[in-house]
Amino acid sequence: MREVDLTTIIGIISTFISLLLAIFIFSVESKNKISNKLFASFLVLNALEFSGWFTHFFSNIPNNILIAKILLAYLPMPIFYLYVLSVCYSDFKLKWNHLWHITPYLIANLIFIPRFYLSDASQKMKLFRNYNELYEIIFLQVSIHLQIIIYITAGFIVLNRARKIFIENYSSNTLETYKWLFQLLLFSAILYGIALVKNILKYSGQQDIFHTSQIIVGLIVLSVVCWYVLKALRYPNLFCGVNSKTKLVTTLIDEKATVNSEEIEQLTSYMETEKPYLNPSLSIRNLAEEIEMNSRNLSILINQKLNQHFFDFVNEYRIKEAMEILGNPTKKEVTILEILYEVGFNSKSSFNTAFKKHTGKTPTEFRKST
Repeated sequence: MREVDLTTIIGIISTFISLLLAIFIFSVESKNKISNKLFASFLVLNALEFSGWFTHFFSNIPNNILIAKILLAYLPMPIFYLYVLSVCYSDFKLKWNHLWHITPYLIANLIFIPRFYLSDASQKMKLFRNYNELYEIIFLQVSIHLQIIIYITAGFIVLNRARKIFIENYSSNTLETYKWLFQLLLFSAILYGIALVKNILKYSGQQDIFHTSQIIVGLIVLSVVCWYVLKALRYPNLFCGVNSKTKLVTTLIDEKATVNSEEIEQLTSYMETEKPYLNPSLSIRNLAEEIEMNSRNLSILINQKLNQHFFDFVNEYRIKEAMEILGNPTKKEVTILEILYEVGFNSKSSFNTAFKKHTGKTPTEFRKST
């Protein structure tokens, strides 16, 4: 009977948790159905990858199913990238041209047909004895790591552009959720970086170090999977994306929109008297409609003439409103949580961050000092 080592245990736990979370995300009610399905698919593919850490415990006989499972390693990153797009852009839809992302997977299958898929059991056994020396396997390892680098880089580019659009056009405090996506990309980059080092050690013959690094990667994977679970349970309806057709202010300036001083006065007067910032879902388009101003001009006015992003512009009014409440001796019994919701925030962490940015103090410290 084969010995059950730590890597096997980690693989079993990670596989089980990933599949359980995938089922949860598939079944949860959400407006972001495409995002949920993509993320759940990503988790299922990762679960299949993790299962490779313990399937050898039950059988070491190579077959076509095992080969097909190995080549599925080409699919998680394209799906992960599409997930990033679906999260960042509310108008994202899966299209036929997205199928080009599976091109490397199809090429790899073609390469594996002659000596793997079409060979008999005995030939497969001979091949797998020199597994790490086969040109097909070397191609597999190099191309997958290259693919990972490309998709993670593309993911950061997409996220960076979406964030710029968001803070220029939206006031919703769901910007916090972009931090989670950034963290997800960063953790993935670190994890795959360690995996790359691990595989280099494997091919360099450093088997003892390779085994230790395998355990380290396994523990990191398990930690990240558990983090997925905590985030999914805390935020079952993650993310409110921006419209992909929304333009950045730099583009609008190139279109030579004009703004005059009367419009600045109109905007500040409306903000102070009507207090539209109390609406946590306020967007620049909503505000433009309310004050009967062209949304393009309003965007340039705030971002260039007032030298603020829309997100910070609105939060400044919210913080001033919160400061008045916190400094009011008759409202000492009102909690910080009640205040943040009252002034238009919907997240305690985003309220604390914005408050300290504008005042240099936390809400609690400010209240004590008044």
